[in-house]
Amino acid sequence: MSTETATENAQSIEQVPAHREERFFLQGPHSRGSELRTVFRIMREFIKGFRVLHFVGPCVTVFGSARFTETHRYYALARTMGARLSQMGFTVMTGGGPGIMEAANRGAKDVGGPSIGCNILLPKEQSPNPYLDRWLTFRYFFVRKVMLVKYSYAYIVMPGGFGTMDEFFESITLIQTKKIKDFPIVLMGKEYWKPLSDLLARMADEGTIDQADLQHVLMTDSVDEAIAHIESRAVQQFGLIRKRHPSRSRFLGE
Repeated sequence: MSTETATENAQSIEQVPAHREERFFLQGPHSRGSELRTVFRIMREFIKGFRVLHFVGPCVTVFGSARFTETHRYYALARTMGARLSQMGFTVMTGGGPGIMEAANRGAKDVGGPSIGCNILLPKEQSPNPYLDRWLTFRYFFVRKVMLVKYSYAYIVMPGGFGTMDEFFESITLIQTKKIKDFPIVLMGKEYWKPLSDLLARMADEGTIDQADLQHVLMTDSVDEAIAHIESRAVQQFGLIRKRHPSRSRFLGE
């Protein structure tokens, strides 16, 4: 690219209105003023997230597709999981949208438990589902992922697409590299996740991950098995103590 062409491109980017600059955030360097404004927007999102979510936990985050409808078996499974997690004493946290997220939040509300959502602005706007006690809406995916991981003692990964895979690998990488503690991860849906399970086993065979890394993940179809796993690997391992509320049990640390 010639110097003249590069200069023209830089000038055209600098002329983009401020309200559209986020569209270009990951498309290369921009003006220093634009970059500084982006930093402040990111910082503001982090601060807002920390303030709102500081007292909501301890949580379990449920990841999964936004595309499953109420009649789908995975929606029903996520709803049951949300109810059982809430009955254990956890706050149920999701991405706040429809599908699996809605189902898990709905399950929590079915039994009178707290329900939290971290929504995201998308080109086809994702609206918060109606089963949330509190929610935030984020512009940046990476800020949202920090919030979904930071306040949880376990992660339930229901069937989903690219976003769910991203959230799963983000969580398992943070655990593998000891950036966060050894929180349990449960993949719900053996048939759906079988190809991923095979891939993880091959990665261990090839030496790109350790065999011990596979121990961070439980794959199951059973809600009872998932709950028992969280009880031993989260509640007991991290010494969570239940306290009585007038109508139900909750964990200390809220």
